[in-house]
Amino acid sequence: MNLNIQKLREKYLKKELNVEEVLSSIKEKIEQTKDYNIWIYTLSDEQLSPYLENLKNKNIEELPLYGIPFAIKDNIDLKDIPTTAACKEYKYTPKKSAFVVQSLIDAGAIPVGKTNLDQFATGLVGTRSDYGECKNSINPEYISGGSSSGSAVSVALEMASFSLGTDTAGSGRVPAAFNNLIGVKASKGVVSTSGVVPACRSLDCVTIFTKSLTEAKTVFEIANKYDEEDIYSRVYIPTNKKSKENFTFAIPKKEQLEFFGDEEAKKLYFEAAKKFESLGGKAVEIDFAPFIESANLLYSGPWVTERFIAIKDVITKNEEVVNPTVRTIIKSGEKIDAVNYFESEYTLKKNRKYVDKVLKKFEFILTPTTGTIYKIAEVNADPIKLNTNLGYYTNFMNLLDLSALALPAGFRKNSLPFGVTIVGDKFDEELLFEYSSKYLGK
Repeated sequence: MNLNIQKLREKYLKKELNVEEVLSSIKEKIEQTKDYNIWIYTLSDEQLSPYLENLKNKNIEELPLYGIPFAIKDNIDLKDIPTTAACKEYKYTPKKSAFVVQSLIDAGAIPVGKTNLDQFATGLVGTRSDYGECKNSINPEYISGGSSSGSAVSVALEMASFSLGTDTAGSGRVPAAFNNLIGVKASKGVVSTSGVVPACRSLDCVTIFTKSLTEAKTVFEIANKYDEEDIYSRVYIPTNKKSKENFTFAIPKKEQLEFFGDEEAKKLYFEAAKKFESLGGKAVEIDFAPFIESANLLYSGPWVTERFIAIKDVITKNEEVVNPTVRTIIKSGEKIDAVNYFESEYTLKKNRKYVDKVLKKFEFILTPTTGTIYKIAEVNADPIKLNTNLGYYTNFMNLLDLSALALPAGFRKNSLPFGVTIVGDKFDEELLFEYSSKYLGK
C-alpha cells in the first residue's frame, strides 16, 4: 500500500479507503519484517482505539495529517507506551506524549509504534541495541544507519508515512542516506525536544524521515512549534532568503573529501554537484578544515559529558546494562573538566565566524551525507572507528548551529543508495527546501 501523505488524504476524502484498512496493511508488513528488528513496540488494536476514536466526526480537510500513520523513535515519549532508548533496564512509561508527538496527533496522525535505535542515541550504525541490529531496507547485510535506525527503515519499507528520529551527530541524516529517504534536520530548538531522552541536550534535534520532499515539508510545518516548557526551544522565524536562478554553492576541497575507498560514492557526489550546476549553480571549493575540527569536538570535547549526565543514574549504578560500545563512549565524559569545555567553546566560536563568512558568500554548502556504507559484520568488528568515519560530514552540524536536508543522490551498482546533504544557516529551512525541490525536480 502506498502511504504517501497526499495520496492517502485523497483516498480518505473520496472514501476509497479508511484508516483501519491502512493500519491492517501495516500490521501485515510488521509481521513480515520482524527479523529486520525495526520495532521495539507496536500498538495493539486496543491502544490504537483512542486515536481512531479521536478522528470520528472530524473534518478531514481541517486535519492535515488525518489518519496518517507515523513511527516514533523509542527515545521520544508516547503516552502510556514504554520508552526504552533501546536499553531494557532503562524502561519507563510516560504519562504524556512528547510535545512534538502530541502536535502531530492533534493534526490527525496515528502512532503505529516505537522504533529501534542505537542505545541512548549513541551511534550512527543501528547495531547497538538490546532489541537487535536493525537491518538496511535494501540489503539486510548492511547497516541501516543510526541512531534513528528503525524510524528510517519503517518508512522505507512502508510501515509509516513518516517517522520521527533524533539527531545529535547525524542520526537524522545517515539513516536517510542509507535507506533512500529525505531527512530533515532543522535548526536546533525549532522542533521541541520536550519528552525526548537526551543524548546531548544542548545539541539534540528531533528529525523527520519521509519518502518525498513534499511530505517532509508538510510534517515540518506542523512540527516546528514553539514549546514554552523546552528550555532550548526557539521560535522558528524563517530567513527571507529565496532561491535564485543563478547561484553559487560551496563544496569541500577535493583533498578534504573522504570516501574511505568508496569510489562509487565519490562519483555520485560529483554527479550531484554537477546536477546543481545544471540547474544554474556554480560549485566553489572551500576550506573544510574548520568543519572537521568542529566535528572532532563532539566526542573528544565536553559534549560527551552531556551523554554521561543524561544516563548518570543508570551508568553509575549498573553499568553492565549499557551496551559495551555505548558505555565506552559515554563513560569517557565522566571526568572532562571546565578547561576542556572553554577551550572547545573558543574553538567553536572561531569556526562559527568562518562559517558566517561562507554562508554570506554562498547559497548553501553541499556535502556527501556519508562517505561510504558498511556491512553489519564490518561494523561489529570495528565499531568505533567505522562509526567515526560515518560522522565525518555530520558531527559538526549542531555544534555550529546549522540546518540541513539529507537528499537521495543515486545508487551504487550493488543497489545501495547514496545521499547528499544540503546545508544552510540556522532558520534557512525554507531556502533549503526550495533548492532541494529544484534538485529533485519536485
